[in-house]
Amino acid sequence: MASVPSVPSVPSVPGGSANTLTSADFPVLWPVLTRWADNDMFGHLNNAIYYQLFDTAINAWIVTLTGVDPLTMSTLGIVAESGCRYFSELRFPEGLVVGLAVTRLGRSSVTYRLGVFRAGREQPDSTAREPITALGHWVHVYVDRITRKPVPMPEVIRSLLSTARVNE
Repeated sequence: MASVPSVPSVPSVPGGSANTLTSADFPVLWPVLTRWADNDMFGHLNNAIYYQLFDTAINAWIVTLTGVDPLTMSTLGIVAESGCRYFSELRFPEGLVVGLAVTRLGRSSVTYRLGVFRAGREQPDSTAREPITALGHWVHVYVDRITRKPVPMPEVIRSLLSTARVNE
């Protein structure tokens, strides 16, 4: 009988259980919207949608705060690894917040810890009382647009990423 290959999992969280994380554990909180088409036949967000939320939050944060244009940059941040744990269901039309934390910042790669939270009931940007609904792990590797070989990430991006650095 063939063995099942091992699959990378979301790294452990220091000091406790992953589902006890709060928005305070993430230096960056980025609002995202759900869409009608995000719900699947089970009436909740399809698992693949979480990866779209992660991608949207990371790239919107980088583009908005650095002004870089991903269409004209000589380097690209490509996804080399990702994973997600799900703790509770979400559905359209809930407002959400993606928390971003940088757990590793290398020469050409960055590792993110990502949390999905319901937007707070009292204020759209308040997530303090909302439990984490999903925990993601995401690795971007910066490559040359033409050769697709790893290259140092642009300094403007590295500088921004360093503002979200946390201990693993």
